[in-house]
Amino acid sequence: MEVFRICRAEYAQSLYSSGSANRWNMRGQQVIYAGGSRSLSTLELVVHRSTIAPPVPYRVMVISIADDDRLVYTLRTSDLPANWRTLEAYSELQKIGGHWYSGQQSLVLRVPSAVIPFEFNYVINAEHPDFDSNVQLVRTEAYFWDDRLL
Repeated sequence: MEVFRICRAEYAQSLYSSGSANRWNMRGQQVIYAGGSRSLSTLELVVHRSTIAPPVPYRVMVISIADDDRLVYTLRTSDLPANWRTLEAYSELQKIGGHWYSGQQSLVLRVPSAVIPFEFNYVINAEHPDFDSNVQLVRTEAYFWDDRLL
């Protein structure tokens, strides 16, 4: 399966995790977030950067994950609290993701996007024993904003 991450060009040459806390992980947990499509990744970037034209160059990272069902655990919206799309739910979602991460239940956590709940983001555990043999950066692509979005 291919997933997509849009990041600053300076970080696009390797699979990098900052360990920063986000919706599905706690601080210090080494995960890489990716979207199921380039367009979902674009919307996620807009939401998280609060702008539609970042002033720095970005690239699309095309990441390949081995096609093996045991590597992916899916969270469904029915598994989540009713307010899961809100900022108030972050701590509860971080606990859910933190439990997944610590228990090494799978290499990848497939989660509904808070931006478009019928599409999925992928949280990749960079510390999982299956990471090195099942995840690879295939290539990076130029990233640009279509002026019609402005």
